[in-house]
Amino acid sequence: MSTVVENSTVLSALTEKFAEVFGDSAEVEYFFSPGRINLIGEHTDYNGGFVFPASITIGTTGLARLRKDSKVKLYSENFPKLGVIEFDLADVEKKDGESWSNYVKGMIIMLRGAGYTLDKGFELLIKGEIPTASGLSSSASLELLVGAVLDDLFKLNVPRLELVQLGQKTENDFIGVNSGILDQFAIGFGEVKKAILLDCNTLKYEMVPCELRDYDIVIMNTNKPRALTESKYNERFAETREALKRMQTKLNIKALGELSNEEFDANTDLIGDETLIKRARHAVYENNRTKVAQKAFVAGDLAQFGQLLNASHESLKNDYEVTGIELDTLAETAQKQHGVLGARMTGAGFGGCAIALVAHDKVADFEKSVGAEYEKVVGYPASFYVAQIGSGATKLNLLN
Repeated sequence: MSTVVENSTVLSALTEKFAEVFGDSAEVEYFFSPGRINLIGEHTDYNGGFVFPASITIGTTGLARLRKDSKVKLYSENFPKLGVIEFDLADVEKKDGESWSNYVKGMIIMLRGAGYTLDKGFELLIKGEIPTASGLSSSASLELLVGAVLDDLFKLNVPRLELVQLGQKTENDFIGVNSGILDQFAIGFGEVKKAILLDCNTLKYEMVPCELRDYDIVIMNTNKPRALTESKYNERFAETREALKRMQTKLNIKALGELSNEEFDANTDLIGDETLIKRARHAVYENNRTKVAQKAFVAGDLAQFGQLLNASHESLKNDYEVTGIELDTLAETAQKQHGVLGARMTGAGFGGCAIALVAHDKVADFEKSVGAEYEKVVGYPASFYVAQIGSGATKLNLLN
């Protein structure tokens, strides 16, 4: 997978930085890995349900080249004070506290574990545009960037689905977050102006043209810091697993995503715990809502799609309890604005971002009104940007 791009001023500046950090920029290769938004289908991926994400043009750029020895040298424009992080390929099993280098180590470990040979060191400079802890998947963007870099540098020819799965394995087994496959899949398989309907149970997927006509997807960032490993994300994972286990005492199912709303409602007595019922109800209802939403989207019924976004947020607030005052203020204020079809939190929650479907000619008024209300309630500003749907993780072939 590669994309031809103009040699932009950003890439020129990064090339200069690479030369400054690593001595010169001979034989450097260029890569890009996007962030993602999830239109609808939240916390359904690890419950065997459907998700409906898209990759965006905000992401992580990487410049890389092979070395002749076994040293790995890393530098991030986002963390200049860390300087160059260096380790030997023999030492990849040792975690570096909370450092971003763990994502690089994790991908090396997973690729080697899958039988691929990585027998030389390399140099990698990255610059991420995704706000950290925004819920737009900066970690999966980095995992798939590293995957694309290593795949190309070492001529591994890793099938894209396997690369996506190794990114998830890095997140689960090395970083320690029980995430589903949504983020890595959206970033690995994304296409310009297309969303992905993915069945997380079977990994069957459909590319859906993103025809928004007179509407824009506006991303609203709470600017509230969030660390997934320290949040209640793993707790929600455990709660839905327990609810499933209790339902399996009578029902022949492998995942909550297999149930209709009616089947779930008829069998809640098997769970027998109000909190667990709420968590599982969100997983089931959200999954079925996502299937309806995709049909509405394809049919061009953006009004119905917007109503489903609103229903999704309400479920995430009341049943799954992963929103909080910041996300609720953004989504619920957005829902009341003129020219808005719907709004919801996106990502894991506990901070991060919300999205809204806003009439193109109302975006400026929308950002002003929602921004003012948010700052009044929360005490600091939110950030807004219009999402452009872009390509998945790729090597960049430059046109000079």
